Amino acid sequence: MKTATKTKKNYWQYLFLLGPFLILMGLTAGTVAGSWGIVPLGLIAAGAVLSVLGLVWQAYKTKWWKRRSTQAGTNAIAATLAVLVILGLINFLATRYQTRIDFTETGLYTLAPQSREIVQNLSQPVKVWVFDRNQNPQDRALLENYRRQGSQFSFEYVDPQTRPGIAQKFGVRSFGDVYVEAGNRRQFVQSVGQGRLSEVQLTTKIQQVTSDRAGKVYFLQGHGEVGIGEQSKLSSALNTLKDRNFAAEPLNLVQQAKIPQDATVVIVASPKRGLFPQEVKALSAYLERGGSLMLLLDPNTNPNLDSLLQNWGLTLDNRVIIDPAGQAIGFGPAFAVVDNYGQHPITQDFGNNLSIFGGARAIDSKPVTGVEATPILQTSAESWAESNIQSQPLQFNPQSDRKGPLTIGYALNRIVSAEPVANSAPKTTQARMVVIGNAQFAIDGLFEQQLNGDVFLNSISWLSSQDNKQTLSVRPKEQKQRRLNLTPLQINLLGWISLVILPVIGFACAVLLWWLRR
Repeated sequence: MKTATKTKKNYWQYLFLLGPFLILMGLTAGTVAGSWGIVPLGLIAAGAVLSVLGLVWQAYKTKWWKRRSTQAGTNAIAATLAVLVILGLINFLATRYQTRIDFTETGLYTLAPQSREIVQNLSQPVKVWVFDRNQNPQDRALLENYRRQGSQFSFEYVDPQTRPGIAQKFGVRSFGDVYVEAGNRRQFVQSVGQGRLSEVQLTTKIQQVTSDRAGKVYFLQGHGEVGIGEQSKLSSALNTLKDRNFAAEPLNLVQQAKIPQDATVVIVASPKRGLFPQEVKALSAYLERGGSLMLLLDPNTNPNLDSLLQNWGLTLDNRVIIDPAGQAIGFGPAFAVVDNYGQHPITQDFGNNLSIFGGARAIDSKPVTGVEATPILQTSAESWAESNIQSQPLQFNPQSDRKGPLTIGYALNRIVSAEPVANSAPKTTQARMVVIGNAQFAIDGLFEQQLNGDVFLNSISWLSSQDNKQTLSVRPKEQKQRRLNLTPLQINLLGWISLVILPVIGFACAVLLWWLRR
Protein backbone atom coordinates (compact mmCIF):
# COMPACT_ATOMS: atom_id res chain seq x y z
CA MET A 1 0.00 0.00 0.00
CA LYS A 2 2.80 2.44 0.89
CA THR A 3 4.54 1.73 -2.41
CA ALA A 4 1.35 2.41 -4.40
CA THR A 5 0.76 5.72 -2.57
CA LYS A 6 4.32 6.83 -3.24
CA THR A 7 3.92 5.94 -6.93
CA LYS A 8 0.74 8.04 -7.18
CA LYS A 9 2.57 11.02 -5.73
CA ASN A 10 5.29 10.55 -8.32
CA TYR A 11 2.64 10.44 -11.05
CA TRP A 12 1.22 13.73 -9.79
CA GLN A 13 4.69 15.25 -10.00
CA TYR A 14 5.09 14.13 -13.63
CA LEU A 15 1.62 15.47 -14.44
CA PHE A 16 2.62 18.96 -13.36
CA LEU A 17 5.67 18.79 -15.61
CA LEU A 18 3.28 18.77 -18.57
CA GLY A 19 2.51 22.47 -17.86
CA PRO A 20 5.59 24.02 -19.48
CA PHE A 21 5.39 21.44 -22.29
CA LEU A 22 1.76 22.44 -23.10
CA ILE A 23 2.69 26.13 -23.04
CA LEU A 24 5.51 25.48 -25.51
CA MET A 25 3.13 23.48 -27.75
CA GLY A 26 0.59 26.34 -27.76
CA LEU A 27 3.21 28.96 -28.65
CA THR A 28 4.59 26.75 -31.42
CA ALA A 29 1.15 26.03 -32.86
CA GLY A 30 0.19 29.72 -32.89
CA THR A 31 3.48 30.77 -34.47
CA VAL A 32 3.38 28.10 -37.22
CA ALA A 33 -0.29 28.62 -38.02
CA GLY A 34 0.04 32.37 -38.07
CA SER A 35 -3.18 32.75 -36.07
CA TRP A 36 -4.08 32.38 -32.43
CA GLY A 37 -7.25 30.29 -32.44
CA ILE A 38 -8.86 28.06 -29.84
CA VAL A 39 -6.25 25.27 -29.99
CA PRO A 40 -3.09 27.37 -29.35
CA LEU A 41 -4.79 29.44 -26.67
CA GLY A 42 -6.29 26.34 -25.05
CA LEU A 43 -2.90 24.63 -24.89
CA ILE A 44 -1.31 27.74 -23.37
CA ALA A 45 -4.12 28.10 -20.80
CA ALA A 46 -3.97 24.41 -19.80
CA GLY A 47 -0.20 24.56 -19.48
CA ALA A 48 -0.42 27.69 -17.33
CA VAL A 49 -3.00 26.11 -15.01
CA LEU A 50 -0.90 22.93 -14.58
CA SER A 51 2.23 24.98 -13.94
CA VAL A 52 0.53 27.07 -11.25
CA LEU A 53 -0.97 23.96 -9.58
CA GLY A 54 2.45 22.32 -9.67
CA LEU A 55 4.05 25.27 -7.91
CA VAL A 56 1.30 25.35 -5.28
CA TRP A 57 1.56 21.59 -4.66
CA GLN A 58 5.36 21.74 -4.44
CA ALA A 59 5.19 24.62 -1.96
CA TYR A 60 2.63 22.74 0.18
CA LYS A 61 4.76 19.63 0.13
CA THR A 62 8.05 21.29 1.08
CA LYS A 63 6.63 24.11 3.28
CA TRP A 64 9.55 26.25 2.11
CA TRP A 65 8.19 29.44 3.67
CA LYS A 66 8.95 28.04 7.15
CA ARG A 67 12.65 27.52 6.47
CA ARG A 68 15.21 29.91 7.94
CA SER A 69 17.01 30.12 4.62
CA THR A 70 13.79 31.20 2.92
CA GLN A 71 13.25 33.96 5.46
CA ALA A 72 16.84 35.17 5.04
CA GLY A 73 16.50 35.04 1.28
CA THR A 74 13.21 36.96 1.45
CA ASN A 75 14.83 39.67 3.58
CA ALA A 76 17.73 39.90 1.12
CA ILE A 77 15.34 40.20 -1.83
CA ALA A 78 13.29 42.87 -0.03
CA ALA A 79 16.44 44.83 0.83
CA THR A 80 17.69 44.57 -2.76
CA LEU A 81 14.34 45.73 -4.15
CA ALA A 82 14.32 48.64 -1.69
CA VAL A 83 17.79 49.71 -2.81
CA LEU A 84 16.76 49.44 -6.47
CA VAL A 85 13.63 51.52 -5.81
CA ILE A 86 15.65 54.20 -3.98
CA LEU A 87 18.26 54.31 -6.78
CA GLY A 88 15.50 54.54 -9.37
CA LEU A 89 13.83 57.38 -7.45
CA ILE A 90 17.15 59.23 -7.14
CA ASN A 91 17.81 58.88 -10.88
CA PHE A 92 14.27 60.02 -11.67
CA LEU A 93 14.66 63.12 -9.49
CA ALA A 94 18.14 63.80 -10.91
CA THR A 95 16.73 63.63 -14.44
CA ARG A 96 13.71 65.78 -13.64
CA TYR A 97 15.47 68.33 -11.42
CA GLN A 98 19.06 68.86 -12.49
CA THR A 99 21.38 70.34 -9.86
CA ARG A 100 25.05 70.99 -10.54
CA ILE A 101 27.74 72.13 -8.11
CA ASP A 102 30.85 73.77 -9.51
CA PHE A 103 33.86 73.65 -7.18
CA THR A 104 36.35 75.21 -9.61
CA GLU A 105 38.02 78.49 -8.58
CA THR A 106 36.66 80.60 -11.43
CA GLY A 107 33.35 78.79 -11.92
CA LEU A 108 34.69 77.04 -14.99
CA TYR A 109 31.56 74.91 -15.45
CA THR A 110 29.07 77.59 -14.41
CA LEU A 111 27.88 80.38 -16.68
CA ALA A 112 28.39 83.92 -15.45
CA PRO A 113 25.22 85.79 -14.39
CA GLN A 114 25.43 87.96 -17.51
CA SER A 115 25.50 84.94 -19.81
CA ARG A 116 22.51 83.39 -18.03
CA GLU A 117 20.49 86.61 -18.16
CA ILE A 118 21.16 87.16 -21.86
CA VAL A 119 20.13 83.60 -22.82
CA GLN A 120 17.10 83.60 -20.52
CA ASN A 121 15.86 86.90 -22.00
CA LEU A 122 16.35 86.06 -25.68
CA SER A 123 13.45 87.43 -27.73
CA GLN A 124 14.27 85.34 -30.82
CA PRO A 125 15.91 81.99 -31.60
CA VAL A 126 19.70 82.05 -31.50
CA LYS A 127 21.79 79.22 -32.90
CA VAL A 128 25.51 78.54 -32.57
CA TRP A 129 27.18 76.70 -35.45
CA VAL A 130 30.47 74.90 -34.79
CA PHE A 131 32.12 73.86 -38.06
CA ASP A 132 34.35 71.00 -37.00
CA ARG A 133 34.60 67.24 -37.52
CA ASN A 134 35.38 66.58 -33.86
CA GLN A 135 33.38 67.63 -30.84
CA ASN A 136 35.46 68.90 -27.94
CA PRO A 137 33.75 67.61 -24.76
CA GLN A 138 34.48 70.83 -22.85
CA ASP A 139 33.12 73.02 -25.64
CA ARG A 140 30.00 70.89 -25.87
CA ALA A 141 29.51 71.05 -22.09
CA LEU A 142 29.69 74.86 -22.30
CA LEU A 143 27.09 74.93 -25.09
CA GLU A 144 24.87 72.57 -23.09
CA ASN A 145 25.09 75.01 -20.19
CA TYR A 146 23.83 77.77 -22.49
CA ARG A 147 21.01 75.59 -23.81
CA ARG A 148 19.82 74.77 -20.30
CA GLN A 149 19.24 78.47 -19.65
CA GLY A 150 16.61 79.04 -22.32
CA SER A 151 14.58 77.33 -25.02
CA GLN A 152 15.54 79.99 -27.60
CA PHE A 153 19.17 78.85 -27.65
CA SER A 154 20.44 75.91 -29.71
CA PHE A 155 23.67 74.71 -31.26
CA GLU A 156 24.84 72.31 -33.95
CA TYR A 157 28.13 70.74 -34.99
CA VAL A 158 28.69 70.65 -38.75
CA ASP A 159 31.39 68.90 -40.74
CA PRO A 160 32.31 71.39 -43.52
CA GLN A 161 33.37 68.57 -45.85
CA THR A 162 30.10 66.64 -45.67
CA ARG A 163 27.90 69.78 -45.71
CA PRO A 164 29.79 72.27 -47.88
CA GLY A 165 26.66 74.28 -48.65
CA ILE A 166 26.20 75.46 -45.08
CA ALA A 167 29.92 76.10 -44.69
CA GLN A 168 29.91 78.27 -47.82
CA LYS A 169 26.84 80.13 -46.57
CA PHE A 170 28.72 81.21 -43.44
CA GLY A 171 32.03 81.77 -45.20
CA VAL A 172 33.88 79.17 -43.17
CA ARG A 173 37.65 79.35 -43.70
CA SER A 174 38.98 76.56 -41.51
CA PHE A 175 37.97 73.73 -39.24
CA GLY A 176 36.89 74.98 -35.82
CA ASP A 177 35.19 78.20 -36.92
CA VAL A 178 32.27 79.12 -34.66
CA TYR A 179 29.40 81.37 -35.74
CA VAL A 180 26.29 82.63 -33.96
CA GLU A 181 23.09 83.27 -35.91
CA ALA A 182 19.90 85.14 -35.05
CA GLY A 183 17.40 85.67 -37.85
CA ASN A 184 19.28 87.07 -40.84
CA ARG A 185 22.24 88.27 -38.76
CA ARG A 186 25.43 86.26 -38.26
CA GLN A 187 28.57 86.89 -36.26
CA PHE A 188 31.89 85.09 -36.28
CA VAL A 189 32.77 84.12 -32.70
CA GLN A 190 36.20 82.50 -32.85
CA SER A 191 38.07 79.48 -34.14
CA VAL A 192 38.42 76.56 -31.74
CA GLY A 193 40.81 74.63 -33.93
CA GLN A 194 43.70 75.21 -31.53
CA GLY A 195 41.86 76.10 -28.31
CA ARG A 196 38.64 76.10 -26.36
CA LEU A 197 35.40 77.97 -26.89
CA SER A 198 35.39 81.18 -24.82
CA GLU A 199 32.31 82.11 -22.80
CA VAL A 200 33.39 85.75 -22.97
CA GLN A 201 33.48 85.73 -26.77
CA LEU A 202 30.27 83.75 -27.15
CA THR A 203 28.24 85.92 -24.75
CA THR A 204 29.54 89.09 -26.39
CA LYS A 205 28.62 87.90 -29.89
CA ILE A 206 25.17 86.74 -28.77
CA GLN A 207 24.57 90.19 -27.34
CA GLN A 208 25.76 91.81 -30.55
CA VAL A 209 23.73 89.67 -32.92
CA THR A 210 20.52 90.14 -30.92
CA SER A 211 20.89 93.85 -30.20
CA ASP A 212 18.77 96.13 -32.35
CA ARG A 213 20.39 99.36 -31.30
CA ALA A 214 23.83 100.96 -31.28
CA GLY A 215 24.76 103.58 -28.71
CA LYS A 216 27.27 106.38 -28.97
CA VAL A 217 29.52 107.31 -26.06
CA TYR A 218 31.22 110.71 -26.18
CA PHE A 219 34.47 111.30 -24.25
CA LEU A 220 35.09 114.94 -23.34
CA GLN A 221 38.50 116.17 -24.49
CA GLY A 222 40.58 119.34 -24.12
CA HIS A 223 41.40 119.43 -20.41
CA GLY A 224 44.00 116.69 -20.05
CA GLU A 225 41.44 113.89 -19.96
CA VAL A 226 42.37 110.33 -20.85
CA GLY A 227 42.29 110.18 -24.65
CA ILE A 228 40.60 107.61 -26.87
CA GLY A 229 43.04 107.57 -29.78
CA GLU A 230 45.18 104.68 -31.01
CA GLN A 231 47.53 104.86 -28.01
CA SER A 232 44.73 105.34 -25.50
CA LYS A 233 45.12 103.99 -21.98
CA LEU A 234 41.44 103.05 -22.23
CA SER A 235 41.91 100.54 -25.05
CA SER A 236 40.48 97.63 -23.03
CA ALA A 237 37.44 99.65 -22.02
CA LEU A 238 36.96 100.93 -25.57
CA ASN A 239 37.15 97.41 -27.00
CA THR A 240 34.50 96.13 -24.61
CA LEU A 241 32.27 99.09 -25.46
CA LYS A 242 32.67 98.18 -29.13
CA ASP A 243 31.71 94.58 -28.34
CA ARG A 244 28.49 95.89 -26.82
CA ASN A 245 27.58 97.96 -29.89
CA PHE A 246 28.74 101.28 -28.46
CA ALA A 247 30.72 103.65 -30.65
CA ALA A 248 33.23 105.90 -28.88
CA GLU A 249 33.71 109.47 -30.14
CA PRO A 250 35.71 112.48 -28.84
CA LEU A 251 33.80 115.57 -27.75
CA ASN A 252 35.14 119.13 -27.69
CA LEU A 253 32.63 121.54 -26.17
CA VAL A 254 34.77 124.55 -27.05
CA GLN A 255 34.31 123.88 -30.74
CA GLN A 256 30.63 123.03 -30.44
CA ALA A 257 28.28 124.62 -27.96
CA LYS A 258 25.91 121.70 -27.44
CA ILE A 259 26.24 118.00 -26.87
CA PRO A 260 25.15 116.05 -29.97
CA GLN A 261 21.59 114.73 -30.02
CA ASP A 262 22.80 111.18 -30.71
CA ALA A 263 24.81 111.05 -27.48
CA THR A 264 23.87 108.01 -25.42
CA VAL A 265 26.36 108.73 -22.64
CA VAL A 266 28.90 111.52 -22.09
CA ILE A 267 32.05 110.63 -20.11
CA VAL A 268 34.39 113.09 -18.44
CA ALA A 269 37.44 110.98 -17.56
CA SER A 270 40.05 112.55 -15.26
CA PRO A 271 40.32 116.16 -16.44
CA LYS A 272 43.57 117.72 -15.22
CA ARG A 273 42.36 121.31 -15.75
CA GLY A 274 39.06 122.99 -15.07
CA LEU A 275 36.26 123.09 -17.60
CA PHE A 276 35.12 126.45 -18.98
CA PRO A 277 31.82 127.82 -17.67
CA GLN A 278 30.10 127.35 -21.04
CA GLU A 279 31.17 123.69 -21.04
CA VAL A 280 29.70 123.14 -17.58
CA LYS A 281 26.54 124.89 -18.78
CA ALA A 282 26.38 122.55 -21.81
CA LEU A 283 26.68 119.49 -19.55
CA SER A 284 23.95 120.84 -17.26
CA ALA A 285 21.67 121.50 -20.23
CA TYR A 286 22.33 117.98 -21.48
CA LEU A 287 21.21 116.56 -18.14
CA GLU A 288 18.13 118.80 -18.10
CA ARG A 289 16.92 117.23 -21.32
CA GLY A 290 17.32 113.71 -19.93
CA GLY A 291 20.95 112.97 -20.73
CA SER A 292 23.32 110.54 -19.04
CA LEU A 293 26.67 111.70 -17.67
CA MET A 294 29.59 109.76 -16.19
CA LEU A 295 32.18 111.68 -14.19
CA LEU A 296 35.49 109.99 -13.30
CA LEU A 297 37.33 112.53 -11.13
CA ASP A 298 40.76 111.85 -9.64
CA PRO A 299 41.94 113.69 -6.49
CA ASN A 300 44.30 116.68 -6.52
CA THR A 301 42.44 118.14 -9.50
CA ASN A 302 39.82 120.86 -9.81
CA PRO A 303 37.54 120.08 -12.78
CA ASN A 304 35.43 123.20 -12.02
CA LEU A 305 32.28 121.09 -11.78
CA ASP A 306 31.23 122.19 -8.30
CA SER A 307 28.12 124.06 -9.48
CA LEU A 308 26.87 121.06 -11.47
CA LEU A 309 27.57 118.61 -8.65
CA GLN A 310 25.94 120.81 -6.01
CA ASN A 311 22.70 120.80 -7.97
CA TRP A 312 22.73 117.03 -7.45
CA GLY A 313 23.79 117.24 -3.81
CA LEU A 314 27.39 116.09 -4.27
CA THR A 315 30.65 117.49 -2.91
CA LEU A 316 34.16 116.28 -3.76
CA ASP A 317 36.78 115.59 -1.09
CA ASN A 318 40.23 116.35 -2.51
CA ARG A 319 42.18 114.07 -0.14
CA VAL A 320 43.64 110.75 -1.35
CA ILE A 321 42.19 107.59 0.18
CA ILE A 322 44.67 105.30 1.94
CA ASP A 323 43.69 101.66 2.43
CA PRO A 324 45.86 99.03 4.19
CA ALA A 325 44.04 96.37 2.14
CA GLY A 326 45.67 97.76 -1.01
CA GLN A 327 49.09 97.27 0.55
CA ALA A 328 48.14 93.75 1.68
CA ILE A 329 47.29 92.59 -1.85
CA GLY A 330 50.44 94.06 -3.35
CA PHE A 331 49.13 97.22 -5.03
CA GLY A 332 50.10 99.87 -2.50
CA PRO A 333 48.49 101.89 0.29
CA ALA A 334 46.99 104.44 -2.12
CA PHE A 335 44.85 101.73 -3.74
CA ALA A 336 41.39 101.59 -2.23
CA VAL A 337 39.88 98.10 -2.14
CA VAL A 338 36.08 97.97 -2.28
CA ASP A 339 33.88 95.02 -1.36
CA ASN A 340 30.85 96.96 -0.10
CA TYR A 341 28.36 97.89 -2.81
CA GLY A 342 25.01 99.61 -2.66
CA GLN A 343 21.66 98.14 -3.64
CA HIS A 344 21.58 99.31 -7.23
CA PRO A 345 21.26 97.70 -10.69
CA ILE A 346 24.90 98.54 -11.40
CA THR A 347 26.19 96.48 -8.48
CA GLN A 348 23.34 94.05 -7.83
CA ASP A 349 25.38 90.93 -8.67
CA PHE A 350 28.73 91.99 -7.20
CA GLY A 351 28.28 90.29 -3.81
CA ASN A 352 31.40 90.72 -1.71
CA ASN A 353 33.83 90.55 -4.63
CA LEU A 354 36.58 93.14 -4.95
CA SER A 355 37.19 96.21 -7.09
CA ILE A 356 40.39 98.27 -6.90
CA PHE A 357 40.76 102.05 -7.25
CA GLY A 358 44.25 103.54 -7.38
CA GLY A 359 44.36 107.13 -6.11
CA ALA A 360 40.71 107.72 -5.25
CA ARG A 361 38.86 110.55 -3.55
CA ALA A 362 35.77 110.48 -1.34
CA ILE A 363 32.43 111.95 -2.41
CA ASP A 364 29.82 113.37 -0.02
CA SER A 365 26.10 113.57 -0.67
CA LYS A 366 23.27 115.54 0.87
CA PRO A 367 19.54 115.23 0.11
CA VAL A 368 18.22 117.26 -2.82
CA THR A 369 14.57 117.37 -3.77
CA GLY A 370 13.88 115.14 -6.76
CA VAL A 371 17.34 113.53 -6.78
CA GLU A 372 17.73 109.87 -5.90
CA ALA A 373 21.36 109.23 -4.92
CA THR A 374 22.60 105.69 -4.24
CA PRO A 375 26.11 105.02 -2.94
CA ILE A 376 27.54 102.15 -5.02
CA LEU A 377 31.21 102.01 -3.94
CA GLN A 378 32.32 102.19 -0.32
CA THR A 379 35.71 101.54 1.25
CA SER A 380 36.37 99.67 4.50
CA ALA A 381 36.46 101.12 8.00
CA GLU A 382 40.27 100.73 8.04
CA SER A 383 40.72 103.24 5.21
CA TRP A 384 41.05 107.00 5.59
CA ALA A 385 41.34 110.17 3.48
CA GLU A 386 44.94 111.38 3.74
CA SER A 387 45.60 115.13 3.57
CA ASN A 388 49.40 114.79 3.18
CA ILE A 389 50.21 111.96 0.81
CA GLN A 390 53.93 112.79 0.99
CA SER A 391 54.23 112.08 4.70
CA GLN A 392 56.21 109.02 5.74
CA PRO A 393 55.08 106.78 7.20
CA LEU A 394 51.44 107.15 6.18
CA GLN A 395 49.41 107.24 9.37
CA PHE A 396 45.96 108.44 10.23
CA ASN A 397 45.95 111.94 11.70
CA PRO A 398 42.62 112.75 13.38
CA GLN A 399 43.28 116.52 13.06
CA SER A 400 43.62 116.57 9.27
CA ASP A 401 42.54 113.19 7.94
CA ARG A 402 39.12 111.61 7.61
CA LYS A 403 38.34 108.14 8.88
CA GLY A 404 36.58 105.53 6.71
CA PRO A 405 34.37 104.00 5.51
CA LEU A 406 34.30 106.42 2.59
CA THR A 407 32.02 106.53 -0.42
CA ILE A 408 33.84 106.90 -3.73
CA GLY A 409 30.97 106.26 -6.14
CA TYR A 410 27.37 107.40 -6.52
CA ALA A 411 24.61 106.60 -9.00
CA LEU A 412 22.04 109.36 -9.28
CA ASN A 413 18.85 109.99 -11.21
CA ARG A 414 16.12 112.62 -11.29
CA ILE A 415 12.93 113.06 -13.28
CA VAL A 416 13.27 116.03 -15.62
CA SER A 417 9.93 115.74 -17.44
CA ALA A 418 6.70 113.76 -17.35
CA GLU A 419 4.77 113.66 -20.61
CA PRO A 420 1.06 112.76 -20.34
CA VAL A 421 -0.05 109.63 -22.20
CA ALA A 422 -3.69 108.89 -22.92
CA ASN A 423 -5.24 106.17 -20.74
CA SER A 424 -1.93 105.35 -19.05
CA ALA A 425 0.61 106.65 -16.57
CA PRO A 426 2.67 109.66 -17.68
CA LYS A 427 5.85 108.84 -19.58
CA THR A 428 8.79 110.10 -17.54
CA THR A 429 12.21 111.18 -18.73
CA GLN A 430 15.12 110.75 -16.34
CA ALA A 431 18.50 112.35 -16.16
CA ARG A 432 21.12 109.93 -14.91
CA MET A 433 24.61 110.43 -13.58
CA VAL A 434 27.37 108.21 -12.21
CA VAL A 435 30.14 109.96 -10.29
CA ILE A 436 33.25 108.05 -9.21
CA GLY A 437 36.15 109.66 -7.41
CA ASN A 438 38.68 107.82 -9.56
CA ALA A 439 39.44 107.25 -13.22
CA GLN A 440 42.47 104.97 -12.95
CA PHE A 441 40.35 101.87 -12.35
CA ALA A 442 39.27 101.97 -16.01
CA ILE A 443 42.71 102.25 -17.62
CA ASP A 444 44.57 99.31 -19.14
CA GLY A 445 46.01 96.95 -16.56
CA LEU A 446 43.51 97.85 -13.85
CA PHE A 447 40.43 97.47 -16.05
CA GLU A 448 40.98 93.70 -16.11
CA GLN A 449 41.47 93.46 -12.33
CA GLN A 450 38.66 91.85 -10.32
CA LEU A 451 35.35 93.73 -10.93
CA ASN A 452 36.85 96.98 -12.25
CA GLY A 453 35.64 96.37 -15.78
CA ASP A 454 32.20 95.44 -14.50
CA VAL A 455 31.93 98.73 -12.59
CA PHE A 456 32.67 100.65 -15.78
CA LEU A 457 30.54 98.59 -18.16
CA ASN A 458 27.54 98.27 -15.86
CA SER A 459 27.61 102.01 -15.26
CA ILE A 460 27.54 102.63 -19.01
CA SER A 461 24.74 100.09 -19.44
CA TRP A 462 22.62 101.67 -16.70
CA LEU A 463 23.23 105.18 -18.00
CA SER A 464 22.31 104.18 -21.54
CA SER A 465 19.12 102.25 -20.74
CA GLN A 466 16.22 104.52 -19.94
CA ASP A 467 13.91 101.54 -20.51
CA ASN A 468 15.84 99.36 -18.03
CA LYS A 469 16.12 96.55 -20.58
CA GLN A 470 19.90 96.49 -20.77
CA THR A 471 21.53 93.53 -19.09
CA LEU A 472 23.51 94.51 -16.00
CA SER A 473 25.58 91.81 -14.41
CA VAL A 474 29.03 90.37 -13.89
CA ARG A 475 30.89 89.65 -17.11
CA PRO A 476 31.99 86.09 -17.78
CA LYS A 477 35.55 85.37 -16.76
CA GLU A 478 38.19 83.57 -18.76
CA GLN A 479 39.68 80.35 -17.46
CA LYS A 480 42.74 80.72 -15.25
CA GLN A 481 45.65 78.43 -15.85
CA ARG A 482 46.80 76.62 -12.73
CA ARG A 483 49.91 74.51 -13.36
CA LEU A 484 52.22 72.84 -10.89
CA ASN A 485 55.82 73.07 -12.08
CA LEU A 486 58.10 70.57 -10.33
CA THR A 487 61.86 70.19 -10.50
CA PRO A 488 63.34 66.71 -11.25
CA LEU A 489 64.32 66.43 -7.57
CA GLN A 490 60.74 67.18 -6.49
CA ILE A 491 59.37 64.66 -8.97
CA ASN A 492 61.71 61.93 -7.67
CA LEU A 493 60.88 62.79 -4.07
CA LEU A 494 57.15 62.65 -4.82
CA GLY A 495 57.60 59.24 -6.48
CA TRP A 496 59.52 57.82 -3.51
CA ILE A 497 56.95 59.14 -1.04
CA SER A 498 53.94 57.73 -2.91
CA LEU A 499 55.45 54.42 -4.07
CA VAL A 500 57.82 53.47 -1.25
CA ILE A 501 57.66 55.53 1.93
CA LEU A 502 53.88 55.65 2.44
CA PRO A 503 53.36 51.91 1.65
CA VAL A 504 56.21 50.98 4.04
CA ILE A 505 54.68 53.14 6.80
CA GLY A 506 51.30 51.50 6.24
CA PHE A 507 52.79 48.00 6.34
CA ALA A 508 54.77 48.83 9.52
CA CYS A 509 51.59 50.12 11.22
CA ALA A 510 49.78 46.92 10.28
CA VAL A 511 52.59 44.75 11.69
CA LEU A 512 52.66 46.80 14.90
CA LEU A 513 48.89 46.47 15.31
CA TRP A 514 49.10 42.70 14.76
CA TRP A 515 51.88 42.43 17.33
CA LEU A 516 49.92 44.40 19.97
CA ARG A 517 46.78 42.31 19.45
CA ARG A 518 48.75 39.08 19.55
